[in-house]
Amino acid sequence: QVQLVESGGGWVPPGGSLRLSCAASGISFSSYRMNWYRQAPGKQRELVATITSGDYTYLGDSVKGRFTISRDNAKNTVYLQMNSLKPEDTAVYSCNAKLHLLDYWGQGTQVTVSS
Repeated sequence: QVQLVESGGGWVPPGGSLRLSCAASGISFSSYRMNWYRQAPGKQRELVATITSGDYTYLGDSVKGRFTISRDNAKNTVYLQMNSLKPEDTAVYSCNAKLHLLDYWGQGTQVTVSS
């Protein structure tokens, strides 16, 4: 059974930092492209960051320079380090694993940035 379990969300004031983790089980983790998406209320889901099996990374324009994505294949875990957080970063952040036609999602974790 495939599971993606996110953790690390919560409340943080503007300018603060959080690190999200997504622990995967039931998949050959190192072969998968791992993605972080977010969705704010009333908005479309947005791709935040990607890391490929070869460690190529992509960051969305809205988070470039503030967020970093990384993976630890020994721990089957992908991370999203979020610095200089802004109120507009408030959303549910979800982990996604893709390999060809295989596509798995975590349940999401809430990130709230407010004073």
